[in-house]
Amino acid sequence: MSVEVVLPGSLADLTGGVKHLHVVGVPGGTLGDLLDLLAAQHPLLGRRIRDETGSLRRFVNVYVDGEDVRYDGTLAAAVRNGAVVQILPSVAGG
Repeated sequence: MSVEVVLPGSLADLTGGVKHLHVVGVPGGTLGDLLDLLAAQHPLLGRRIRDETGSLRRFVNVYVDGEDVRYDGTLAAAVRNGAVVQILPSVAGG
């Protein structure tokens, strides 16, 4: 299975500046499987996306083909071959 992961600049810094990752060989078809593989390839990115329990961090938004995974099973959300996954940290401040 091949998936495109799109990152903003703040997270791309953790992948050597790469904003579009083409991930091949995702073992399974869920977001959790994809994030496990990403964390193995890019440990700093993995720690920024998930907390110590393996859950998505509170202020990280993930979209699979434009759909917010928080409403579609979170880590169990289906990720099909050819999907585009966007990972966006929330921006706050004043």
